[in-house]
Amino acid sequence: MKFSVFQVSRKGGREKNEDRMGYCYTRESGLFVLADGMGGHPEGEVAAQLALQTISALYQKEARPLVKDIPEFLSISLMAAHHQIIRYASEKGMLDTPRTTLVAAIVQGTSATWVHCGDSRLYVVRDNELLTRTRDHSYLEQQSAGVVRMDRINRNILFTCLGSPTKPVFDVTGPVTLQQGDKILLCSDGLWGSLTDLDIVKRLSTQPVSEAVPDLVEMALRKGGEHSDNVTVIAFEWETPDSFESTRGISTDSISDGVFASTIQAGVLDTMVEDLDDAAIERSIAEINEAIRRSAARKN
Repeated sequence: MKFSVFQVSRKGGREKNEDRMGYCYTRESGLFVLADGMGGHPEGEVAAQLALQTISALYQKEARPLVKDIPEFLSISLMAAHHQIIRYASEKGMLDTPRTTLVAAIVQGTSATWVHCGDSRLYVVRDNELLTRTRDHSYLEQQSAGVVRMDRINRNILFTCLGSPTKPVFDVTGPVTLQQGDKILLCSDGLWGSLTDLDIVKRLSTQPVSEAVPDLVEMALRKGGEHSDNVTVIAFEWETPDSFESTRGISTDSISDGVFASTIQAGVLDTMVEDLDDAAIERSIAEINEAIRRSAARKN
């Protein structure tokens, strides 16, 4: 694989940054993940960090060097991350649980597959146009799609996330076949809440990701003003054309099968992630069918 990648996270006008992002890769597979810890609940940054570390640990276990069943892996790892957050809250005796949104993509072979829960988004830009983006799990987005009709509530409220006492609803999309020069951007709502889809597509279409990402983040911070939300973005360009090569270009051709590279930083939560056992994974699998059923019912 050959790709260029760039990531930025800024605190904005908030007291702390509750966003987390990173990527991992082997010789034949790449994982890109972003989580936005939710304000209004305790320790959102812990929920986001737990989500990243859980998914990264499972990816390292599975990608040798390929993930065999990507949709299943994304579903299982999302549910495992959810259970780890619930477990953390239980062990700490917390009255309210930490919560986070999540978006994660795996690129393998010539295609990309992704999962999302909440309102952290993924955009795919091809030939200067928006090919697709995720649809938020908010009443506003679902109403605009004709899925629900809610007139007496705050339509911007999310109806699902990781860490909630209720089972998370999530969507798995793909595989989507990639073409040379395709750009995939993952972001927290601090970006798209201040910028339009047109703003995002325009920057990605005219600049390499190493320039587009910091420019987009600065634009969002300026528009958000002194009360700007955390703004976090990770974007990559697939099979980077020569004209867009940068010092952040990555080629995995020379990596051996047993090598695993990651920018997801270890932290004080490592011991909890290491304790993620087969029983926990099996419990996560048992939750998946219910989550998928709910998602299908919502779409119908």
